[in-house]
Amino acid sequence: YLLRTVLDCFCCKRCLIFCHSYVQCVLMPSDAGVCVFKFSITRDTECCRVATRSFLITLGCFSTIMRFTTQSEFEIFHRMLRSWHELRRDQSVFQQRTDGSSALQYFQFYGCLSPSCQNMIVLSFFSLQTLVKSNNLSNKITVLSGKIEEVSCSEKVDVIISEPMGYMLLNERMLESYLHAKNWLKPKGMMFPTQGDIHLAPFTDEQLYMEHHARSNFWNQRCFYGVNLSGLHSSAVDEFFRQPIVDTFDMQILMARSVKYTINFLEAKEEDLHRLEIPFVFKLLQSGLIHGLAFWFDVAFVGSRMTVWLSTAPNEPLTQWYQVRCLLQTPLFAKMGQTLSGRVQLIANKRQSYDIHITALVDQSGFKSGNSLDLKNNFFR
Repeated sequence: YLLRTVLDCFCCKRCLIFCHSYVQCVLMPSDAGVCVFKFSITRDTECCRVATRSFLITLGCFSTIMRFTTQSEFEIFHRMLRSWHELRRDQSVFQQRTDGSSALQYFQFYGCLSPSCQNMIVLSFFSLQTLVKSNNLSNKITVLSGKIEEVSCSEKVDVIISEPMGYMLLNERMLESYLHAKNWLKPKGMMFPTQGDIHLAPFTDEQLYMEHHARSNFWNQRCFYGVNLSGLHSSAVDEFFRQPIVDTFDMQILMARSVKYTINFLEAKEEDLHRLEIPFVFKLLQSGLIHGLAFWFDVAFVGSRMTVWLSTAPNEPLTQWYQVRCLLQTPLFAKMGQTLSGRVQLIANKRQSYDIHITALVDQSGFKSGNSLDLKNNFFR
């Protein structure tokens, strides 16, 4: 009956809304401006033509057949859908994996940084060509304007040099662009940086946990100008705890030696960074409450004669990447000598960042905790 209703309603007015990552269809009866059926078609949606004027679409667990009143109406719909698919084929790898608004947000973010950082942005975007000419290097340096995914190189290169690191190494998804550049690297070419190590370790910090929890107190008010906000308090707590905390800390809060996850940029592929899973087993060096996991990274510049390391560890000089801490929603108590095991999943999203999923278990007691966080939505402490 539901399927039949959808078919009948489809013989009416249609509205197609095209976005770079999906097409949204809105169906409305011609005699009333009320939506009766709405759905989105993405690149992963299963759909196909059926007979001469019908279209089959699988939405989740349900399949829907849309039947058009006339052949001409079907041809219009099918032609528009085909043109959208062709548009997506013409998009670069960067455009396909990134929401346009996300890239703009990052440019605005860096525009709010210190004057020295702003000057570097201005230099990189607008003045490089002039700098090359004024130093009489035009015969040695060729400047290609555009994203690495959208430009083409006339010849292979010996060395790729970049600064593709973000918070927790992976934020902003610049590493994928860095790996894409290997399309123009000679077989025995070099990359600087050459590899990256992500470190993680459990930490205890009661003050940080209580401070973060207190940020939601506003939503615990029962009479805010006559409005009871307390019904939103638990949602506010969840939202605040979804924020990774960017700051620095003393090594003494770490409760175990760090676990290392290595990415070799010479060997890794772009798709390897779409989903990462880091298993861990920590043997605790002290008793106490485990409030979350701390992250930092090191990158190595491996040359022919020596290797140079850049570290963002808490016991090294502070860098622009600081360290990142992800809180557990519920702290775990553990004793010295016990083990904390679990995994961290990092799933790339179209906001040029990652969704983080943490699960943790104290093996001896069976106590479990975890959290899901949005690396794009950091809290700068």
